[in-house]
Amino acid sequence: MRRSDIVVIGGSAAGIPAALTARQFYPEHSVLLIRREPQALVPCGIPYIFGAIGSTEADLIPDAMLQSAGIDLLVDEVTSIDRQREVLATAGGEEIGYRRLVLGVGSQPVVPPIPGADKANVFAIRKDVAYIERMLAAFDRASRLVIAGCGFIGVELAEENRRERGLQVTIVEMLEHCLEQNYDLEFAQAAEEVLRSEGIDILTNTTVEEIEGNERAERVILSDGQVLPADVVVLALGATANSDLARRAGLAIGPLGGILVNRYQQTSDEHIFAAGDCAEKVSFFDGRPSPQKLASIATTEARIAGANLFALQRANPGTIGVYSTILGGRAFASAGLTERAARLAGYQVITGQAEAINRHPGCMPGGMSLRVKLVFDAATRVLLGGQVMGAESGGEMVNAISACVQERMTADDIALFQAGSHPGLTASPITYQLVAAAEAAIATWLKERQAAPVPV
Repeated sequence: MRRSDIVVIGGSAAGIPAALTARQFYPEHSVLLIRREPQALVPCGIPYIFGAIGSTEADLIPDAMLQSAGIDLLVDEVTSIDRQREVLATAGGEEIGYRRLVLGVGSQPVVPPIPGADKANVFAIRKDVAYIERMLAAFDRASRLVIAGCGFIGVELAEENRRERGLQVTIVEMLEHCLEQNYDLEFAQAAEEVLRSEGIDILTNTTVEEIEGNERAERVILSDGQVLPADVVVLALGATANSDLARRAGLAIGPLGGILVNRYQQTSDEHIFAAGDCAEKVSFFDGRPSPQKLASIATTEARIAGANLFALQRANPGTIGVYSTILGGRAFASAGLTERAARLAGYQVITGQAEAINRHPGCMPGGMSLRVKLVFDAATRVLLGGQVMGAESGGEMVNAISACVQERMTADDIALFQAGSHPGLTASPITYQLVAAAEAAIATWLKERQAAPVPV
């Protein structure tokens, strides 16, 4: 029987950093990574396989980083975990002993029981090279694409196939606006304007009820009665945790279906850890179960799990949720709570917004407007979240906002943020958007305080 001190199951956004972190913290222990797929795709790059990068080969995670770290790799599927013996069984007939185990087995796309969803040319987004190759072949023969779901995968897939392939694209969304769960109204509407300007049709407040055709999808029937001709249909409706292996092993499962873990990413078995989409999550803001599934969250959890295998050294503060995309050359990004989400969670909020060219003076080459909105708890003036729209540099600005949220910085802390600036790289320090938005929120707070009646 083969043995390894540390075994990691899964070779994507959770598995790889878990293995690398384990190697860094415990160099004296052997590390084995087991993944089912012969090749691992970069998850966030999948929509761009259909356009900008053009092939699955260009979207592969290189195995060299494992090899250079001295991590063994086995391509096989783990079928069972014997917790008493601390032994794994694989589809290839191997038994593998472990001292510590990390589950980073990811998620599967949600496929609702829609009549006709099993027809040819109906796809979900699966992190599998052969499956994506079949999708590419179908898209090559198509002229009309219908996408169910106007989240990040939906809008990115729509734009890539409209721009690079010239397909007629229609997005169907059950909510009132695209990206509504991640952006406030003004940001969601701006994203929709970009998509519509590119010739993408967006139908909201409706759902896919049935997919008709003989062997292949030919028509999509919507809940409002509309009928959409379709050569290809994509279901981009979210993901559900891969928790079956853990469930069969008798590990506790959380309320949202993920593997239950504590702040150290330990499961109900102290020698087994879980990270990424397969693991249950809690919100940074209130500690309640969180459905968020992001590669950035997966890598954070993996670095916690990998460091804690033999000694508890890192703790998970909970999910903040940092999202970003680029549409029509404009960044759309958010971190933490939107204004709407904060109000629904019971916060009284103050907001501040600022917009400026991301160069100074504004005539510098490469200048583009960047807008920032910050949301604060009115009682404490602690930052709850922020959104960014405009210049591509917004993709890094939102990461700074996330850091401010995680450190529970106040509006005054951010207003005094010592930012570096350069004419060819940033806005002027006078109008730096993050600082200016915090100052705008403080101005609102001061006005409200001055307008409040003085207690007798």
